[in-house]
Amino acid sequence: MRIVLGMTGASGAIYGYALLRTLAELNAELHMVMTRMGEQVLKFECGVSKKQLKEYGKVWANDNMFAPIASGSFLTRGMVIIPCSMNTLGAIANGVGDTLLSRAASVQLKERRRLIVVPRETPLHLIHLQNMERLLLAGAHIMPASPGFYQKPTEIWELTNFMVARVLDALEIDHNLGPRWGDASPPLED
Repeated sequence: MRIVLGMTGASGAIYGYALLRTLAELNAELHMVMTRMGEQVLKFECGVSKKQLKEYGKVWANDNMFAPIASGSFLTRGMVIIPCSMNTLGAIANGVGDTLLSRAASVQLKERRRLIVVPRETPLHLIHLQNMERLLLAGAHIMPASPGFYQKPTEIWELTNFMVARVLDALEIDHNLGPRWGDASPPLED
């Protein structure tokens, strides 16, 4: 199972880092690409360097347009951009493929493969929403980083895993990151 993982400079690097660790545990073949700000935010928020990610899979430079993930002939299960900045989201929504990250996302769309975009911006203005709509109409999954609370989380990793589980579901990858609604939740009384 080959997955492309993109990380940008939006806050929420913990989501991307948790997803890549989980995918590695599930024996996925990972191909990662990060924006410069994505590298800085990962270091700032998680204390993890781009170099440390190499233990989980192949890390491609964002200016390397010869990387295999820039080609539709490189088969993947899909791509996840987590977290996704509004700058990157806007570039992809408007067909700008001037970086490896945006080109790899465009490849997923043109090949009708899964592209999962996890924005972590709030509040949103009209252009943000219009760009999300364009991506949705082009076939992308838009999954804002909005963890649920029905599992009554007490630790940050539970909130993080909620989002990772939702992404894995969208990729159709089996996991056991937590109970699903109805499995372990008592019914609400009227």
